Amino acid sequence: MASHWTRSLAAWSNVLAERPSLGPPVGPLAGLDLARARRAEALGSRLPPLLVAARRVAATVAQGVHGRRRVGQGDSFWQFRPYTAGDPVNRIDWRQSARSGREPPDGWLIRQTEWDAAQTVYLWRDGSASMAWRSRLAASEKRERASLLLLALASLLLRGGERVAVLRPRARAVAGRFGLDRVLAELDQARDDDDLPPRFPLPRHAKVVLFGDFLAPLERIQEMIARMAAVPVTGYLLQVLDPAETTLPYDGRIRFLGLQGERDTLIPRVDTVRDAYRDRLKRQQEGLAAICAAAGFGFGVHRTDHPPETALLSLYTALGVQ
Repeated sequence: MASHWTRSLAAWSNVLAERPSLGPPVGPLAGLDLARARRAEALGSRLPPLLVAARRVAATVAQGVHGRRRVGQGDSFWQFRPYTAGDPVNRIDWRQSARSGREPPDGWLIRQTEWDAAQTVYLWRDGSASMAWRSRLAASEKRERASLLLLALASLLLRGGERVAVLRPRARAVAGRFGLDRVLAELDQARDDDDLPPRFPLPRHAKVVLFGDFLAPLERIQEMIARMAAVPVTGYLLQVLDPAETTLPYDGRIRFLGLQGERDTLIPRVDTVRDAYRDRLKRQQEGLAAICAAAGFGFGVHRTDHPPETALLSLYTALGVQ
């Protein structure tokens, strides 16, 4: 039974009341339109404060760090990429841009070498259902904290002259002081139902930073990290957990509701399984650390009741010494 707890019990809420219904649809598409409208309204109210918070966290950390060390792999041609705001105009390949057949600036192309590609840091945040949860011990959901850390790290990297991209198909790397808004837009467009990053072609010697609860089976996570390391790519994996997931503080009879298709589980006395649960989580984290170490990735754990600045400083420093 202990092996079942890491992915299900740790991801379940102790809230037993069902959410209120959205109400009956007026037409065949009314339910979809209503859902989109509510999602847009929620996004509009949440994102500006999130950007402000991310910039504040980044500014705090920036006072105590120096620029990240750059690791280049040569000047071999890698690919042409679209021009983005902030790119120096003298890096545009005018001959290749003329062949694109598109009007400027949409048709402008930057000649990218392996050195340039190595300076792009790809960021990903788990947006699956288990991340949209918080206990009464934390002030924010895991997904909100992971988004905050991703954006704050992006802000730090952009300040340091790095290029940043959200890890998803057709995402474009950005640079310069206006890049953070683009990162936020890309993050909003990313799929929110996968608990591991999508398969995505990455340039050699790039860096990847992954934020999530990483409670999936270790075999899946190892396959994902090994695939990236084979490119080769290095990076950092930050496990974001609610404090209740690390301590299982509940007592008595509790029904845990599955958030990602797991069956609900009624535990008559939670205190009788607490030690076994904590041991299972410890083994999951030890497995994650071993997988990352073997692939040249860094690994850390962040609780949502702890200050985000602490996690960001450790993460940024770790990227600088890889």
